[in-house]
Amino acid sequence: MKPHRATNDDEQSGASNGRATGSQLVTAAQAVPATREPYGQLVGYGYGYMDAETPDALAAKVLEYWRIIKKRKWLISSIVAAFLVVGSVTTLMQTPLYTATVRLQIDGNAVKIVAGENLTPVENPDDEYMRTQYELLQSRTMAERVASAANLAGDAGFLESRDFSLIGSISSLFGSTPSAPSQTALEDAAVSVVLGNRVVRPVAGSRLVDISYSDPNPERTQQIANAYADAYVASNLDKRFQANASAKTFLDDKIQQLKLRLEGSEKKLLAFAQAQQIVDVNDKASIAETNLASANAELGTLISERTKNGELWRQLEASDAISLPQLLSNGVIDGLRKKRNELELEFKQKLPTFKPNYPAMVQIKNQIDEIDQQLAREVQTLKDSFKAAYESTLAREQKLGERISVLRQDVLDLQNRSIQYNILKREVDTNRDLYASLLQRFKEVDVASGVVANNIFVVDRALLPNSPSSPKLGRTLMMALLLGLAASLGTAYVLERFDDKIRVPEQVEVASGLSVLGAIPKVQNVDEQLADPRSALSEAYRTLCTTLQFSTENGLPKTLVITSSGSSEGKSLTSYSVARHFAMLGRKVLLVDADLRNPSLHHRLRRDNSIGLSNYLTGACKPPEAFQSTHVPGLAFMASGPLPPNAADLLGSTRLFSLLSVGSEVFDLIILDGPPVLGLADAQLLSAAAAATVFVVSAGHSRIGSVRGALRRLQLSRGNVVGAVLTKFEADTAGYGYGYGYGYSYGADTGPRGLSVARLGAQRDQQQLPDLHGDT
Repeated sequence: MKPHRATNDDEQSGASNGRATGSQLVTAAQAVPATREPYGQLVGYGYGYMDAETPDALAAKVLEYWRIIKKRKWLISSIVAAFLVVGSVTTLMQTPLYTATVRLQIDGNAVKIVAGENLTPVENPDDEYMRTQYELLQSRTMAERVASAANLAGDAGFLESRDFSLIGSISSLFGSTPSAPSQTALEDAAVSVVLGNRVVRPVAGSRLVDISYSDPNPERTQQIANAYADAYVASNLDKRFQANASAKTFLDDKIQQLKLRLEGSEKKLLAFAQAQQIVDVNDKASIAETNLASANAELGTLISERTKNGELWRQLEASDAISLPQLLSNGVIDGLRKKRNELELEFKQKLPTFKPNYPAMVQIKNQIDEIDQQLAREVQTLKDSFKAAYESTLAREQKLGERISVLRQDVLDLQNRSIQYNILKREVDTNRDLYASLLQRFKEVDVASGVVANNIFVVDRALLPNSPSSPKLGRTLMMALLLGLAASLGTAYVLERFDDKIRVPEQVEVASGLSVLGAIPKVQNVDEQLADPRSALSEAYRTLCTTLQFSTENGLPKTLVITSSGSSEGKSLTSYSVARHFAMLGRKVLLVDADLRNPSLHHRLRRDNSIGLSNYLTGACKPPEAFQSTHVPGLAFMASGPLPPNAADLLGSTRLFSLLSVGSEVFDLIILDGPPVLGLADAQLLSAAAAATVFVVSAGHSRIGSVRGALRRLQLSRGNVVGAVLTKFEADTAGYGYGYGYGYSYGADTGPRGLSVARLGAQRDQQQLPDLHGDT
């Protein structure tokens, strides 16, 4: 017993030392905001919280999903197994099918035989054209051609049911035979079977298309696949023949209409030309326009000539010298100038010998004067000639201008009269061009209708299949597995989102806003677990008691109420375990069964309930008379006593406050095992009277709404709720397999001394504790 007592003393010493720092811890905790994010926006990890924006949020999310999978593992396994069973049964009940494939090549345009240009088709047809061909291959019309070509409506084996039919089996069991279907119904049924079993798959990046058909008969599968290709080729040729025939009919009708229109327009043009005296000179200019153009050209020449003559005449008129080019180029003037120069030279040569009045010198002088007069006369004659030329061209220019004015009026009048003529002429030209174009096109279509090239080619014909293509059990099971996993995981996630039962400590903190003082595991053998000081249950309650010593600024509260939102959540077991723990630490503890409606502690402790709290509250006894000793030293028990009809009135009296105040002077701790909060006022009265309240939440039983409602009522009574306790916690079931069982086995001494200490502690508990049973 000594080693065990020493251990308890150590705990008591640690607790007392802990009180010195308890106020600091509480002060630090009060600095943290009490509000929390709604559940689902925070990710729980252990007992703490992690914001969704932290770097470890992804890992926490993964752990959250893993928790859901572990929690719902049986549901997930059941759904996956159901999918696998359904997939297996469905596969085994299906008829084996054989698949044959034919490959086609679809070119953009047919080979040009008539045009004589490029004899190869367009290599890159547009996507719209190819999509159109794919849709045509999958159309009902194509299936009708195939069914008609292969006479599938008359094949009884083709129309037989390929899958198991429950209705058909029941009908055959009762002997009911359906009436014989009509030929139309058989054809429709054959077309429906073809549509349901053919697959059109374009080959990516090419102009190739694969057409696959599946049927229980290999030979029929090959026949229908090849018939599908032949039907598509024939359909394309028929479409081209129909298009040519329609084009010929259309062109012939249009040609007749244009022929009549052209004749009428030509008659109108001729009648108008005769009425207006308009002569068409083969698309050349009219006579009036030609004359006007010629006159304009001649006028330009005259204006140039007149300008030249006038400039020459003005130059001669303004100059007295004979050095002008037009004078020097004259032969007479040039001869006279040469003769004068000779005479001047002779005069100058003789001047040194003879005097100017010498007869020979005078004669030379007279000759020079005569030549000067002749030159003056010649210059004047030239001036007169240039003036006359100028005046002549000016007169011609004026006459020609008058003629041009007349011609211009004639042209304007002709143009005015030709407006309607040109309109009629353009109509004739247009009708003539259209008529010629349509006639040429009609001849081309007439020739091309007899030579039609196809742009659809069969690349590979369908071969006889050797083995069934479906069903494939492995692929079906894989698909069933994937679908089962998706459905089960989705169901588990949805159930988890709609599950408002509290199962883990994180949910308690989010729902209540309280700190979780401890998580009590759910065990089967409660008595044995409490008897073993190293068990998970004992360690969990020991942790709770340690946390309670730091729950307030003054350490462990003197009076403590333990309550919950509903019944059967573990209040009584928690009250007893906490009281027993502190009593074993050497403290004086009073355990009061304050549930005056459904007491249970006297059954657990096997004590008499004839006198207790109700007797004291009614004044029938004093407190010591209601106290009972227990098997735990230092632990006193006060039963509930006879059940009163007015429990709330008794708990609301001043005698309860007197019991707590006087009892606090005698006992180190008073624990009140209270009733549930919801539906009763007892717990609110007890919480208001006690120094602190501990709220018990049962994992998998308590709901978020009831917990919040109960805490709201305690808040209205101004009760000091210091924290919450999660009872009946199953870490594996809730999906939390980490962290919660670590402290239960840590520190187990495997040496001789450790074994003796554990054994001695267990022996002492077994000697002092009776078998515990009842509601946990």
